[in-house]
Amino acid sequence: MEIKGAVALVTGANRGIGRHFAQQLLERGAAKVYATARAPQGVDLPGAEVLPLDITDPASVAAAADAAPDVTLLVNNAGISAYQNLVGGDLRRMRSELDTHLWGTLDMVRAFAPVLRRNGGGAILNVLSALSWFSYDGATSYSVAKAAEWALTNGVRLELAGQGTLVAGLHMGAVDTDMMAGFDIDKLDPADVVRAALDGIEKGQREILVDDASRQAKAGLAADPGLLYPGTVPAA
Repeated sequence: MEIKGAVALVTGANRGIGRHFAQQLLERGAAKVYATARAPQGVDLPGAEVLPLDITDPASVAAAADAAPDVTLLVNNAGISAYQNLVGGDLRRMRSELDTHLWGTLDMVRAFAPVLRRNGGGAILNVLSALSWFSYDGATSYSVAKAAEWALTNGVRLELAGQGTLVAGLHMGAVDTDMMAGFDIDKLDPADVVRAALDGIEKGQREILVDDASRQAKAGLAADPGLLYPGTVPAA
């Protein structure tokens, strides 16, 4: 699909990758960009139409779908990381990750699928992660949430093909956002990530892998787990 002339809705548009999505969509000539956030007063993008939206609240999702009946591109970007491990972590915080990445994203898809159908099909972009395919000690629950969102993406792609909706997943390694502020590692520029994502949408790509980290993570799915996680292999 073409970005120019599209009507887009971006979740979590108040900062980070989401803000870059809203900004670049406007720069590329989108006819309208709904920039949404739980705290809409934090959205500071001239030209964007700001909407309140908490994707974990079904009533809020329904209200957003009613307020944006002209959407042709849905960008499911809103996300959280609780930095919990599965065995010893805080279950309440882990559930909040699944409530956001799995159930919240699914609520958005279910609410906007009819909107997209009425508007000719359009596209959905789910912002995923290299950690959809790889677990990191210290945030293993995040990988579960992102793996679930990846499976969701594959499922709704199959279900919405008949209405002509492109469903794409965006995968990348560490990005220089508030979520990764505490990590002293090389990070991608969020502007570059968004540029690659929107280029991928215009090319009709169903899976957009931004960097070597995401490509290696996907390739690793076919490898023996002992190679991916050498710390789990007993010493000889």
